[in-house]
Amino acid sequence: MPTTVRPATADDVPALTEVYAHHVLTGTATFDVDPPDEAARREWLAGHAGGPHRVVVAEVDGRVQGFAASSRFRPRAAYDTSVETSVYLRAGAVGQGLGSALYAGLFDALADQGLHRAYAAVALPNPASEALHRRFGFAVVGTLGEVGFKFGRFHDVRWFEKPLAP
Repeated sequence: MPTTVRPATADDVPALTEVYAHHVLTGTATFDVDPPDEAARREWLAGHAGGPHRVVVAEVDGRVQGFAASSRFRPRAAYDTSVETSVYLRAGAVGQGLGSALYAGLFDALADQGLHRAYAAVALPNPASEALHRRFGFAVVGTLGEVGFKFGRFHDVRWFEKPLAP
């Protein structure tokens, strides 16, 4: 089944909302505890319409199976050459190479944006996400112990860093 990776559009908002809500409700890939509605996801997508902040989707047989995003790392101007990246897949789409396809598409889109570093936060344990990030040249830069509280317990978060420009 051929995979297409392309920039997300407003027509993808229902799928983006559905994919993300699944992770909010069932896992620790995000520390959001309330899933966003389509209006919130539409606003989020509008803030990722180009430049260093983007969203790409992976489509298989015309259905969005996941997305990758680059978002503002921190709200101060001195951090503007850094982004935080993330990948979210439908539950049934894990293990098919879609995370790699999404990151490849995202980093290709970011290549000419004058960025210096990408960061990713991975709640532990998540060996698949850690392996994906290492495959794309991310290195561990630290672990925050028990920084997130979700599903009745504390979770550690490992931070990864990837150089983007010399």
